[in-house]
Amino acid sequence: MRAPAPAYTANDGVIEAATAALGARLDLATDLVGEVALHVARDSLVETMTALRDTPGLEYQQLMEIAGVDYPDRGVERFEVVYCLLSLTRNHRIRVHVRTDDTLPVPSVTGIWPVAGWLEREVYDMYGVLFSGNADLRRILTDYGFRGHPQRKDFPLTGYVEVRYSEEAKRVVYEPVQLAQDFRNFDFMSPWEGAEYILPGDEKAKLPEEKGAPTPLKADEIQKADAAQSAKVAPTEAKTTETPAQTGAGKAEPDATPKPQNPDVTPTPGKGQNL
Repeated sequence: MRAPAPAYTANDGVIEAATAALGARLDLATDLVGEVALHVARDSLVETMTALRDTPGLEYQQLMEIAGVDYPDRGVERFEVVYCLLSLTRNHRIRVHVRTDDTLPVPSVTGIWPVAGWLEREVYDMYGVLFSGNADLRRILTDYGFRGHPQRKDFPLTGYVEVRYSEEAKRVVYEPVQLAQDFRNFDFMSPWEGAEYILPGDEKAKLPEEKGAPTPLKADEIQKADAAQSAKVAPTEAKTTETPAQTGAGKAEPDATPKPQNPDVTPTPGKGQNL
């Protein structure tokens, strides 16, 4: 069930109000994919943020996030610092963009929002962007002595050093990166679309079939083969005997003698012994 109120208010009139409040400090304003972005001059950032916070009809009281973006193809001012603002009274969000490089500092907004101190340190740590007026501008995510800024597009994926615990030194040591294996080429093609690579075990399916190995048959082929085999085999005749001569029954042996009588059995007259 959806909420009775929309998640955020519409962007109607936001760019006009921001243009009237900022004046020449606003370089570009866009409304794309439902989000308003204001590109402002770097030197007037503090005045711009103050106006966005205090001007009636704008009232962006809260700084939610500061992000960095790297555009190395620009050459000049390759970095952008993006401020995400939220208006609690109007239930609306905007973004403020500032362009800079690795030598020109961006004015700090810690005097307006103290939370910006840690956010600016993250941008400095990841991109190397400097902030003038930040009293504690030092790394916050990477380790002490880290070389470079890992979110830059020209930073190597492997980095420069690797960290491990040394049993000999009994401490954590830093060493140049040593790759145990080359980068693997991952092919994300679906196997149902005819992947060209060979999975482990596929080579068994291409082995030649051994001589004499049976060929799998279908069910109808098996029934036809059984019927043909039954027609070829002649029915066997039951073993019968017509005369005692065929079995040897009733024929006495050459050295046969009469069977002695059992003294413990009383014979019945005319019927022999009772067994």
